[in-house]
Amino acid sequence: MALSDGRIAELNELCRRFRIDVLTAVHAARSGHPGGSLSCCEILTYLYQEHMKLDANDAQNPDRDRLVLSKGHAAPMLYRNLAEKGFFPVSEMATLRRMGGLAGHPNMHTAGVEMPGGPLGQGFPAAQGMAMALKLNKSPAKVYAVLGDGELNEGVVWETAMSAAKFKLDNLIAIVDYNKVQLDGTTDEVMPLGDLAAKWEAFGWTVLECDGHDLEALDFCISVADGAVGAPTVIIANTVKGKGVSFMEGKNTWHGKAIDDESFAKAMEELGGEVNA
Repeated sequence: MALSDGRIAELNELCRRFRIDVLTAVHAARSGHPGGSLSCCEILTYLYQEHMKLDANDAQNPDRDRLVLSKGHAAPMLYRNLAEKGFFPVSEMATLRRMGGLAGHPNMHTAGVEMPGGPLGQGFPAAQGMAMALKLNKSPAKVYAVLGDGELNEGVVWETAMSAAKFKLDNLIAIVDYNKVQLDGTTDEVMPLGDLAAKWEAFGWTVLECDGHDLEALDFCISVADGAVGAPTVIIANTVKGKGVSFMEGKNTWHGKAIDDESFAKAMEELGGEVNA
């Protein structure tokens, strides 16, 4: 069933709040990755808060859907969604990048994290392994792997793509957070990806494409991907690095930059948050 206008409004409001909370945590830590966390906000929020079959009170259910954040530097947005889902209190966001708190990249000491996402490219093959195991166990569960476009520079991504197609893993859905900006510049400057849809198609994947900030479009594409038969699906989600904060949007300088007080105040003004929250 398609999302209602009311539900879209609710999810958009969640995204606004999550952006505020993520930037607040990164600012307090004086360290982190704001740009890529903001670009995948709608993707993660839709999956966790609307779509996936996942219950924090039954976290080890073998038939739960899994999400692997292969672009692990976007961990703050993952954490905020896990907190909203009930895996830990929202107040733990204040422990980001502090000793004994939430790590800068996801690890399995954190409730709800299915796979570490540190070295780029490593989460995706783990997601493929999960999908294969679920197939062998005849589980109806799906595995969603969220990748960064800069991450596609890693050779293991394409080894995994070949393997997933070979084994017809139609329970594996990859979502590329295609914001076209990575650490040192644009993807075209660093390592051009060319015709990304054609590449995935050549590797045997069903390819869908949408605006990664449009919840209705994400709902449609992910629902189509869930119904795939005989091949894995990739969704190329066109996004904006730093989405929601004008001076961060499209800027590689905000990939992994600490947020100073002045920039934080400006971001909160744009998002409707409080500087002293």
